[in-house]
Amino acid sequence: MSIAVELPSLGESVFEGTVARWLVSEGEMVEVDQPMVEVTTDKVDAEIPAPCAGMIEQILVAEGDVIEIGAVLAKIDPDAKADATPGNVSAAVPESTPIAESAPSATPVARRMADEASIDLREVQGTGSAGRVTKEDVLRHGEGPLAPAMTDVARDLVEPPGPVATPASPAAPQPAAATPARRSRPAPSFGYELQPGDRVIPMTPMRRIISEHMVYSKRTSPHVGTVAELDLSRVVQLRRKHKQAFEDTYGISLTFLPFVVHAVVRALREYPALNASVVEDAIVEKQNVHVGIATETEKGLVVPVIRDADRLSLAGTAMAIHDLSNRARDKKLSADDLRGGTFTVSNPGRKGNLYGFAIINQPQVGILRMGEIAKRAVVRTLEDEDAIVIRTMMYLALSYDHRAVDGAPANGFLHRIRELLEAGDFEV
Repeated sequence: MSIAVELPSLGESVFEGTVARWLVSEGEMVEVDQPMVEVTTDKVDAEIPAPCAGMIEQILVAEGDVIEIGAVLAKIDPDAKADATPGNVSAAVPESTPIAESAPSATPVARRMADEASIDLREVQGTGSAGRVTKEDVLRHGEGPLAPAMTDVARDLVEPPGPVATPASPAAPQPAAATPARRSRPAPSFGYELQPGDRVIPMTPMRRIISEHMVYSKRTSPHVGTVAELDLSRVVQLRRKHKQAFEDTYGISLTFLPFVVHAVVRALREYPALNASVVEDAIVEKQNVHVGIATETEKGLVVPVIRDADRLSLAGTAMAIHDLSNRARDKKLSADDLRGGTFTVSNPGRKGNLYGFAIINQPQVGILRMGEIAKRAVVRTLEDEDAIVIRTMMYLALSYDHRAVDGAPANGFLHRIRELLEAGDFEV
């Protein structure tokens, strides 16, 4: 009896993934837990292991296909013998191979968008695998035939319709039945035409999914931003005093990020409206404080999560950040490392510029971005006299979802973070 290999849950709010690369072929023998296929989501790259030993009987999805959580990727025959003649079959799925899905077949994102726009999915022409309706199909249907999806634009730029530079003469349109699902068409210029020397870079699966997630976040949450300027001088003194001893004890450097995260966690306990999610017509304030740390990798942005961050000391926070950052860059994060965040902190590093507003990591309602840390001349009152002094200053920018958070708690939250950091009240 065949064993189905399904796409497992890969993180909170992850409904689908893109098949990036098959590591096995039909007819090949595999062992238990042997990696079979690489799948990309907006949060993590994951290798899906074989649930049992046996022969790859059938591969049901092709590289580049977008599939839902729970979809069957392949089938394994556990009774096949190791001396069975291995097939020399390509991992690509024949066009006639269907993937069993409910009708009308659509991705979760496409269904959600269709519901919000009151679009009947039965009227949308699907261009995905096995005729499935994708997000781009819903956008194209809702905006009319002259509004192509951005993924089609990118594909057409990479694969131009032909060598002829001038447009062909108008011709009668072909019947819809004879038109392939992913046909080439002249790329719209949007006021710009490709010039000699221009470099067209197709999006990787992870880059495409990240872009879709960011667009979805901006469409879903009314983003509002507020900025605070704060004096880090006491944190600088504290860090300088304990830096060497901290490194000797824990084996890692003490950076500014743990101080900011630790202050954020304390402020979240006082302002629970920022530690929340919007679920349909309700706001859910989370009991647990799980802080995501936005981390840049060579393949794109990921947000690993420090669990129960409010239970950690400053040293524990620093070690958790160090561990997650290293594993993110070494591609060793698991789906559990990316699941369940309730608030996010983004640190662009030394080249972060003055400040910037980050996009909220759905389904959270807030994200804090660290800005430039630099010495500046500021006015302070010393012995009842105003004086110009040099202080280490930093900007913090908070983006929040105005559906769930009003200006008063958002500004109070950011002001509290500023108070904690300026007081330098941390146990190192």
